[in-house]
Amino acid sequence: MSDARANWIRPPGPVADGLRIGLLGGSFNPAHEGHLHVSDVALKRLGLDYVWWLVSPQNPLKAVHGMASLNERLTGARRITTHSPRICVTDIEAQIDTRYTIDTVARLQQRFPALRFVWLMGSDNLVTFHHWRHWQDLADRIPIAVVVRPGTVLAPLTSRAAQHFAAFKTADERSLAIAPPPAFAILDARRSPASATGIRARLLADPTTIC
Repeated sequence: MSDARANWIRPPGPVADGLRIGLLGGSFNPAHEGHLHVSDVALKRLGLDYVWWLVSPQNPLKAVHGMASLNERLTGARRITTHSPRICVTDIEAQIDTRYTIDTVARLQQRFPALRFVWLMGSDNLVTFHHWRHWQDLADRIPIAVVVRPGTVLAPLTSRAAQHFAAFKTADERSLAIAPPPAFAILDARRSPASATGIRARLLADPTTIC
């Protein structure tokens, strides 16, 4: 990607040298309280300035069937974050035409070299992290914070990725954003049971349900 093309990436929120930005990627099909929980925990515990929700056009590891349109998912994400001014919803991956996290992160770091990015995920995603494209290279490029979710509380100990990164785990959460990668932190707090799968199941059972 040329420098000229990289400059077309529109930041979803304020940009200034040294800002600490959490990146939470996913389908957000739909966005729910669990996403807010991961973001709020990261903002408080890591001392982040903002969290960017990277709403994916299509997650390579998820089926196309049952996936709402990108515009619908963006609208839902913006609606649920109305009262969360430090969470910025964006379609950056659609803007720059990336499908894989490693490519998205590389281009964001190229475009915004003065920002301090941290990749955020729930422990449910840590279970399958080793299936991500160039997952080890991704960890070598950006610090990673994992927020423990119900049903996968052991993932930070037993998952393949967690075992691989055990030597890089840090207890200094507030410094994660400025730590040279690989750097890995586990954030355990009040756990939200919300999941997109559960919400979709309830909507199928009762279309009048309001999430």
